[in-house]
Amino acid sequence: MSSAETGAAAHPGIKRGRMDPLRIAGWAILAAVAVVLLLAPRIFDAYWVSQILTQALWLGIAAASLTFLSRYGGMISLGQVAIYGIAGFTMANLVHTVNSEGGLNLGWDPWPAAVVGILVAVIIAFLFGAIASRSYGIYFLMITLALSLFVYYFFGQVVQLSGFGGIRSVSRPGFLGDPITRPDPLYYVCLGVSVVVYLGLRYVVRTPFGVALQGVRDDPVRMRSLGYNVPLHRTLAFTLGAFVASIAGILSVWFNTQISPGSIRIDQTIAVLIISVIGGLSRIEGAWIGALAYTLIDYYSRQYTPTVGLWLGPGQFDTIIGLIFLLIVLLSPDGLIGIGQRVLRAVRPTGGGAGTGGTGAEEQPVAGRAEVPTATSTSGSGTQEA
Repeated sequence: MSSAETGAAAHPGIKRGRMDPLRIAGWAILAAVAVVLLLAPRIFDAYWVSQILTQALWLGIAAASLTFLSRYGGMISLGQVAIYGIAGFTMANLVHTVNSEGGLNLGWDPWPAAVVGILVAVIIAFLFGAIASRSYGIYFLMITLALSLFVYYFFGQVVQLSGFGGIRSVSRPGFLGDPITRPDPLYYVCLGVSVVVYLGLRYVVRTPFGVALQGVRDDPVRMRSLGYNVPLHRTLAFTLGAFVASIAGILSVWFNTQISPGSIRIDQTIAVLIISVIGGLSRIEGAWIGALAYTLIDYYSRQYTPTVGLWLGPGQFDTIIGLIFLLIVLLSPDGLIGIGQRVLRAVRPTGGGAGTGGTGAEEQPVAGRAEVPTATSTSGSGTQEA
């Protein structure tokens, strides 16, 4: 009894944290979002479900692969779009295409073709990761950008695999139907995959491998001195991110019913980076928040943007998203996640001077425990893995 009281006195934020209004508000928002997502086909029309929500979900999966690498591995990769392009092109060549519109048209069933597409993308990503894993910072970014350009020009020039205008009318699993006239099945597939990807990544970062990866991110020299194979950890993390990106590539082909070299050009690479930064690179869920914001900006900017000379108009989406991107980064380097956290902290009730001071002391340890392990825990938990 006395020890419990002593522990409560030593950590006064633990008991209060359970009834923290900020945490309650977060759970309430999460529950509301879950209800809206589950009932989206009943709430929104077919266009919104297909072109806004479904697109935001698979783009969020692609951005989540980048957010994971950046947040927990310290690697800003520009190769995620190339990876999902490899998966998409592989699958599109394996399945049957209507009227043989590009590609090898091997006539496979869509499900085995999707599995093989992901497998090929992961294997190539492992080789890419082995090349890039020994570099850091701007050098890692430039290597992944070079690999991305290599994939783009490969499919642009090898027309036997990409067709002269891409591979069109790609076969999908029969239950998906037409994503335009009947968007519900593909929407729920993307939603389910998004949930699995999110929970899977959250689990991985708490495993010994994930904790060791964060140690490699923070101090690779010390981790190497403790016996860890730093390049191997970074390569495996890159491969895991590629696995997530390849899933997005399969979903993107099912969504668009086609794939072309233009689908994986540098514009799309920058778009995935913008999505991640807008949502917030500090949390994995920021990938889907950024993807939703990106698709909404795309949709509404083409309808309501006034024409101003030659530099602004309904067709100048790149200019608009660039201005919004700059504004969000200046206001909140942590993206929309950071803005939301500031708003919740601003509206949370305080219990006077003492309560206010205690609140500020409580938040930092919770964030540190959830996201960034200490150096002691990293070396300790990772020793068994090595």
